Amino acid sequence: MPGPLLARSESAIAAGRRTGVVAMTGPIGLHGGDEYIAGDEPFLDALLRAAGRAADDRAGGVDGVTSDGADDDVTGHILGPAVDPRTATIRVVILPTAAARGFPERAAANGQAAFERRAAILGRSTSVQVARVINAASAADPHEVACLADADMIHLPGGDPDLIPGILAGSRALAAIEAAWERGAVVAGASAGAMALAEWTWTPTGGIRALGLVRGLAVVPHYDDVRRTAWQRTLDDLAPGGIGYLGLDERTGVIAEPNGPEGRDWRVAGPGAAWWFARGSDEPLVGRDGDVLRLPI
Repeated sequence: MPGPLLARSESAIAAGRRTGVVAMTGPIGLHGGDEYIAGDEPFLDALLRAAGRAADDRAGGVDGVTSDGADDDVTGHILGPAVDPRTATIRVVILPTAAARGFPERAAANGQAAFERRAAILGRSTSVQVARVINAASAADPHEVACLADADMIHLPGGDPDLIPGILAGSRALAAIEAAWERGAVVAGASAGAMALAEWTWTPTGGIRALGLVRGLAVVPHYDDVRRTAWQRTLDDLAPGGIGYLGLDERTGVIAEPNGPEGRDWRVAGPGAAWWFARGSDEPLVGRDGDVLRLPI
């Protein structure tokens, strides 16, 4: 029988299928690639700070029941003794699915080292684990699913853009990711990982539906190189109507906190820039480190 987190992840995906909408309560991060290397510190730190807030919330209560209100007796039975949020360890999970054809262990090890290094500098206790979801069987593995469901941050490094939608769509692993996100965890991707979190993405063989955690856009990573090519005309020929494009330079990304139905505020972090093209527009809205882009998505 599945544990409570796994059961909740399965109910969350079932609700999403019934309504066509997945509840979104956690931050989302999209990154342009060259993740985990020197120069990526601003974005890694921003992710860890957001995940730290998720860890504090998790330590302080569950499902809206906190340790300092009228439900103290209930909380004691559910959680045991109250946990001081300031001591909560951030649970980071690296999900190297996009690297399944290459070297997923190397991608995961790079992520582990980078987050552990930055967490130590920030002075925050952090546990970094790997969910080795690289095929349909591992996407249903109870251990990997439980690891994802329990995370404060799930990070998807780059690789091949077709693999994440192909492996995760409809899986128990995706159900766990969505349940963690609904609880307030950070979900972030770099390069092909970011592409997969959008509504639509393209692959060497054409455009495909992505996971759809972010509606209304396609991510164009490595944009400091791509913008020198005729990329937009190519995507316009492939993308469905209503899709805008978010270009992200390498070692640069955007993080959005949930802030209501009118859209999200996307804060830029990193040495490059973020470039938002509304569908059909040749003039981008450009943001740099510390800027906030208000996008209608």
